[in-house]
This record gives sequence, structure tokens and C-alpha cells, in this order.
Amino acid sequence: MNHEPHILVVDDHRDIRDLLARYLGRHGFRVTVAENGVSMMVKIRNQAIDLIVLDIMMPGEDGLTLCRRNRENNGPPVILLTAMAEETDRIVGLEVGADDYLVKPFNPRELLARIRAVLRRVGVNGQHNEAHDNAAGWRFDCWELRAKGRSLISTDGRSATLSTGEYKILRAMVSRANTVLSRDQLLDLCHGRLAKSFDRAIDNQISRLRRKIEREPNNPVLIQTIWGDGYKLAAKVEVL
Repeated sequence: MNHEPHILVVDDHRDIRDLLARYLGRHGFRVTVAENGVSMMVKIRNQAIDLIVLDIMMPGEDGLTLCRRNRENNGPPVILLTAMAEETDRIVGLEVGADDYLVKPFNPRELLARIRAVLRRVGVNGQHNEAHDNAAGWRFDCWELRAKGRSLISTDGRSATLSTGEYKILRAMVSRANTVLSRDQLLDLCHGRLAKSFDRAIDNQISRLRRKIEREPNNPVLIQTIWGDGYKLAAKVEVL
């Protein structure tokens, strides 16, 4: 599941947003921008974001408040941008859930290095992600999803045939077990944003997957619906 890491830049200054979008784009990242907290939360819900670059000083909800909300919702890692050089301010940022911080003005090359370091730590295009990319398969509950042949085998030897779409969705979910994925995120991860796919197609494939892997498809416990947000694979996953 190789993909360009997707960075969300949140800053109320358009020139900073545009500068970072161009710079990070030239260095192999996919970049989305947001001008405030409302826009930030919408984009997190609707897109697969790997890391947020978040300014602290913004009108409305400030970056510290947004960082705390993001962490409470198990959102992506955050690098805070702050004009405050006081050590206590940096400590507060880390306490509310930031993974790193950078004091303005900063060199974009330093931000790039910090982004790459955080992504390595959390496993995006790092060792953990490579383990999933190169895995022979994944074991969860009473099932093994095998990359070779895209087969799904139960511990008692039963097999389930998966369509290409079903395999891509299940692979995306086992790679992000216990993480809520919206329909748009699943489309993004499985097909790319240029794909002519629709939310209903995701729902249909989820229904078919449930009929294949759930003990009671009408009362699913593995692929859970998180109302208003999306779907979650609720299982411990072992990489084979």
C-alpha cells in the first residue's frame, strides 16, 4: 500500500500555506491546506491524513485546542508551528498531544526533516509500514488474509473468495486496525482520489465482507460501523 504521505497544513496565513504546500509537494508529499480549525476537522474526517502541520496562533480555536481535540479523537500526528519561544509553551504543546514543534521563523528544510522523522516514528513509509507492504499476510480473529492470491483463509481451513475491491478494503483495514476510516478515506486508500468510485460502493463492499468474515453478519463485531464517521476493524492484527 505504497502512497505519498499526505500532509495537512493548517495556518491562517495564506502565504505560509502556499509556501509549505509548494515546498513539501516538491519533496514527494501530497499536501492539503486548511485556514482554520473548522476546515481542519472537516479534512481530517474526509481524507486520509498522515500528519498535520498546525499553527498555534490562529483566530477561533487555537492550535493547542485543536491539537488536544485531534489527540482525543486518535487523529494523525501533529507538528506545531509556534512564534512562542518560551520553554513552557513548548512543553504545553507536547502535553496536549503534539509529536514535535518548530518555532517561527523556521527553515523549511528543518520542517521537512522533522516531518520525515515523525512519520518514521509512527510507521508511515517507515519500518512498520514496510512490514505491512512486504507482508505475506495478516492474521486477525480466526482469519488469515494472504497477499499471494489475495486469499482469505479461516483457522479451520475454510476459504473465502474476495473481489479486488474487497481485498483492497480489507487490506487497508488490517493495516490500520482499530482506527476509524471514513468512506472517503477508504476510497482514498484503495482507489486514489481520481477514481470514479462512490460512497455506496464502499458500503456494498463492506456488507459483502461482513457476510464472509463475521459470525453474525447482521450483528458485526469485526468490521464495526462508527455512526457518522465510517468503519473500523476491531481486532488485533499480526503481520505474517
